[in-house]
Amino acid sequence: MSLFKTVQPNVVQSIRAFRVTDLQAEAEGLGQHFLYAYCADATTKQQVLSNIAQSFHFPKHFGKNFDALKDCLTDLAYKAGAQPGFVVVLEQLPNTPKFDKEARETLLDVFRDSADFWADKKVAFRVFYSFSVQNLLP
Repeated sequence: MSLFKTVQPNVVQSIRAFRVTDLQAEAEGLGQHFLYAYCADATTKQQVLSNIAQSFHFPKHFGKNFDALKDCLTDLAYKAGAQPGFVVVLEQLPNTPKFDKEARETLLDVFRDSADFWADKKVAFRVFYSFSVQNLLP
């Protein structure tokens, strides 16, 4: 039985009950790209984007801004040829003064826009995220 039986093919959602290892195994079983970024040590937008760029093997010229992120997740990957689908995990996104709720929402909006882009191409693009618990404490 597929782990994604109840998960839409183009979605951005909290990781909740899913385990990263299970998501990775499911991506491999479906022949899809598995992209994983661990962001607990990041405290700024630049650090979060740098973690994502390094983890996802973006080009060295990546601009470390939200527009460049969207370009890498959509146009750059699309121009590389047919894609089998994507499972993306953003683990432990920070909640700090330099990466606040607004920055997190903007980041997730970029991934939502990317999911819509791939939906139009009939390519699965599932994103799972979690927030850093220690940073959410008062």
